[in-house]
Amino acid sequence: MLDKIEIFYNKLTKALGTFLFIVMLLMTINVFYDVVMRYVFSQGSIAMQEMEWHLFSVLILLGMSYSLMEDAHVRVDIIYDRWSIRKKAWINMMGSVVFILPISLLVATNSVEFVMEAFNSNEISGDPGGLTHRWIVKALIPGSFWFLIFFTFGFFIKNLNIYRKHKPEDKKLGAKS
Repeated sequence: MLDKIEIFYNKLTKALGTFLFIVMLLMTINVFYDVVMRYVFSQGSIAMQEMEWHLFSVLILLGMSYSLMEDAHVRVDIIYDRWSIRKKAWINMMGSVVFILPISLLVATNSVEFVMEAFNSNEISGDPGGLTHRWIVKALIPGSFWFLIFFTFGFFIKNLNIYRKHKPEDKKLGAKS
């Protein structure tokens, strides 16, 4: 059962990675367009500049979940690399419960009011020609942390499966039980 759940999360992670690739491509095209227009044609667009940081926000906020599932997040590898596979999995599971979930819940629940304030005031860019509907990008803050909570369960299950399948003396990920 846990293996099927892990496969489900792996498929979602792949889909999220594809989505983030498309966002990165769009952001690259946006930056290229903005630079060419500004430096070649001496014309700039505030909306396009703002779109850069909106797309960057999508990459960072949703990229947290992707990097967690791909095990590409930051940690102190000097110590971690010396541990057995089971100990690494146990540390990952405990870190998920003790650190990721409480912080994510805190941000996800406390940032909703911030988004609602932007929505209710119909917040727009302070610059002339800037983007409207600023609440959309602000909504990514609680949304991305709820997403991170969802993917943290997948990360926990992935590590639980690793913990169950390896003997305590296994030192390398390729070792079989």
